Amino acid sequence: MQTSPALLRTAAAWLLALVLAIVASVVAVTLVKNTVAGPAEPVRAYIDALRDGDGGSALGLLHAKVPSGSAAVLSGGPLKDSMSRVKDIAYETASADGDRAAVTVHYTVEGQAHETRFSIERTGTDWLFFPRWSIAPGTLPTIDATVVNSTRATLNGATVNMPGGHNTFPVFFPGSYVGSLSGQQFEADPRSVVVTSPGTSTPLNLATKATPQLVSAIGAKIHGYLDDCAKTATQQQRLQPACPFSLATNTSIKDGTIAWSVSAYPQVSVEPYQGRWTLAPLKGRAHLNATAIDLFTGAASPLSADVDFDFGARLDVSDSAITVTPQLK
Repeated sequence: MQTSPALLRTAAAWLLALVLAIVASVVAVTLVKNTVAGPAEPVRAYIDALRDGDGGSALGLLHAKVPSGSAAVLSGGPLKDSMSRVKDIAYETASADGDRAAVTVHYTVEGQAHETRFSIERTGTDWLFFPRWSIAPGTLPTIDATVVNSTRATLNGATVNMPGGHNTFPVFFPGSYVGSLSGQQFEADPRSVVVTSPGTSTPLNLATKATPQLVSAIGAKIHGYLDDCAKTATQQQRLQPACPFSLATNTSIKDGTIAWSVSAYPQVSVEPYQGRWTLAPLKGRAHLNATAIDLFTGAASPLSADVDFDFGARLDVSDSAITVTPQLK
């Protein structure tokens, strides 16, 4: 019995279709294994969780231990802020050997290139042939932050406590963290660090300084004090008043002619010292106008003298008051 040519062509067509379907299935499975179920997949999911500010999911994907410290920047707005500066993300499966692989994430922060390497482990199989990958357990890195003479600061937009001017913050990686201090009296310029690896400790030191408003307020108080001192010394007709400035002379001075004024006011500099704020030594210049009397002839002549002076002052600053207490020698 002979098979008809038409039947043979139909069988061949079905066989070809079956072969193509098998090849397509193999290709599809291979693509899925290399993409959706590849070693980079848990890393992609982890990075997505960081971008969403979902610290709980990120921690679950990372399988990391959390060191002791403040959890203030491990979720929500501060975590999203961290990732807002992490850009141009690219994934590279650097190596894969059986049940282990390495995935490197390349990215930029403020235009600077960085990379983070993740160790990946195969933890099982899904649907018979899809490998299940997981990020190898580790320990979160930390930021070791300090701030001069303050018990608070701002980290990635969140106000954080800084007991004794110091605190430790477990953080996710990769991440960009910016610390600062903003206040009416004291401030610290923003300072940023990039955290790229697990198990590390990155210092973030904030240099607190007096705000221009505080320096201006202190300067106004010192100006007022010196002006009042000069006015009182003139009213009392004293060459050596209870002021930072004075003039010692053997020349006789005509009564009623002594006139003190301040010709150069001190520059104010607020500095930290032993956990408090102090004023650097204050230096200025006073001017004296008077009429001198010659002891032998009795002739009168104008006396004009510039007197350099320096003094110290105690500074006390609270939320509601600024007190400057001059300390004369």
